[in-house]
Amino acid sequence: MKKSWLIACFSNFFIAALMGLLLRFLYLTPIDTVNFQFLLHGHSHVAMLGWLYLILYCLLVHFYIPKEQQNNAVLNRLFWITELAVIGMMVRFPVEGYALLSIVFSTLHIFCSYYFSYLIWKKTVFQSDQEKKLVRTALIFMIISTFGVWVLGPAVGMLGKASAFFQIAIQFFLHFQFNGWFLIAVLVLFLSQLSLKIPPAIFRKFYILLLIATVFTLTLPVSWYLKHSVFYWINLFGVLLQAVAFYYLIKGVGYEFAVLFQKLPVLEKSIYIFTFGSLAVKIGIQLLTFIPEITVVSHQIRNFVIGFIHLNMLGIITGMVFIILIKIKLLPTHSLFAKTGIILFFASYLITEVILFSKGVFIYFGSPLLSQATPILFAASIGLPLSILCIISSIIKTKQSL
Repeated sequence: MKKSWLIACFSNFFIAALMGLLLRFLYLTPIDTVNFQFLLHGHSHVAMLGWLYLILYCLLVHFYIPKEQQNNAVLNRLFWITELAVIGMMVRFPVEGYALLSIVFSTLHIFCSYYFSYLIWKKTVFQSDQEKKLVRTALIFMIISTFGVWVLGPAVGMLGKASAFFQIAIQFFLHFQFNGWFLIAVLVLFLSQLSLKIPPAIFRKFYILLLIATVFTLTLPVSWYLKHSVFYWINLFGVLLQAVAFYYLIKGVGYEFAVLFQKLPVLEKSIYIFTFGSLAVKIGIQLLTFIPEITVVSHQIRNFVIGFIHLNMLGIITGMVFIILIKIKLLPTHSLFAKTGIILFFASYLITEVILFSKGVFIYFGSPLLSQATPILFAASIGLPLSILCIISSIIKTKQSL
């Protein structure tokens, strides 16, 4: 893996974290020259497409493209064109929101992702059918997610941004990005690099249940805009299937994982606990939508929405990325900068998540407690960009061949 690629990914992550920090500052002190909604668009696009997408690009190329083809000019050029699209969104979204140039750069990123999917599909060498099936499923979900983006223009033109159709199109994109593309891709990379093999009979059950659950749980965000009891029951069925799918995953790799876990140093054990603890919390929260009132407030209380997104993005997906990078020695834990960065990252993540969800609970019950939590949330959030800066420094200083 090119060191320049890895630094570019973490630099995007750093900028996204700075944007997020500014968003929390705006809750304390509004700035007339900064449009909150436009900045939010910039933050979310850079975090998803500049950090998560590109780091998965790097890892999929590193592990699944034959070594002699990894320096291929096409792959390198595609990476930097994609990075150009990210920089374009990074600059234009905070200035204009959804407008001509930001849409041009977003569209460029989508076309780059299509070509990347084609290259991975065509050139990838897999060690097992399980890897092949999961990687290709992740890519299919990524392509499917973009259908939501393509209908945004017609939705605005015909029905406006306040319409249910427009909002559902956005949720369609986000759902299949996070629960389809990002989660499945990072999960197969994790299983592969830790040499965790699922017995074939168990894998079939896990795969089918996860596939159905990913599709069915789309009905939760749909139910926020289209009120019908059928969406509640489909989502209910979906979250149950998801829980059973991960039960089969644990059943399939649990013993091997436990043996591996016991041999890890303390820092790495802590990362595993944060990451898989976050995954357990995610599944638990989704199971809580059995309660109809929870289904409603999951959308209405903004702290829950932000907390759940960060649970997925920072806790689960980024956590697994850190585990993989440490495993292959691209994130050097012997470095003081790296150790400091990792500890600060997860400390900031944990504190901000606890504040977000606690504040949401108090808002739900109408309690005045934590009404002054915004300054604390801002202060805790300072640790996120600082932690990423430490990690970038450790990557720059390492002599490990990337």
